[in-house]
Amino acid sequence: MKRPFNAWWQGAPYYVPVLAVGVLLLLLGRGSWVSWTGGLAAFLGLYIVFFFRDPARATTAADNEVVSPADGVIVGIDRLENSPHYDGPCIRVSIFLSIFNVHVNRAPFACTVRKIDYKPGQFLNAMDPASSERNESNTVRLDTPAGPMTVRQISGLIARRIVCATSVGDTLAKGEKFGMIKFGSRTELFLPPSAEVTVAMRAKVRAGSTR
Repeated sequence: MKRPFNAWWQGAPYYVPVLAVGVLLLLLGRGSWVSWTGGLAAFLGLYIVFFFRDPARATTAADNEVVSPADGVIVGIDRLENSPHYDGPCIRVSIFLSIFNVHVNRAPFACTVRKIDYKPGQFLNAMDPASSERNESNTVRLDTPAGPMTVRQISGLIARRIVCATSVGDTLAKGEKFGMIKFGSRTELFLPPSAEVTVAMRAKVRAGSTR
């Protein structure tokens, strides 16, 4: 990807105005109810900064190992005979991201982006399996040395915007950032049927580092 993705910049239009209003009200309020309002605004602004954090991650996986495309909790491991998001049988690993997780998405394997398919939809709770097909989503199909893989960015109950900063034809290194989902979501990884899944249900994973 030509220009590295940065979640801090993605969040700036959200947290900068809120923090500015909070600090201004704190300075003007001087102990009145205005200062309390300023304190709440400043607290909200700090949370938004926390949400858009973009920590550095060292990807140390072996060449043949796939890494998680998202932080969160494993809520589904399914073998599918067919899927509209993959050509033929595959393994789908579903990850739920709460509002407290880092929301940056990373490439699961060294790859070339073959196709990107955005689909508008609903905003069901991302813990609901129905959200996989009914919610707003962005499907990124990847060509890798280990076979085709797909990463789906799926919005949630609170998430209202999917960001995909890569384009068809881009090459991504394993663990490289390519986008995020704002404020709570679900990410799905589709793997070749021969892949060995080494994570378990309810396991916590970290994008770019959990194998």
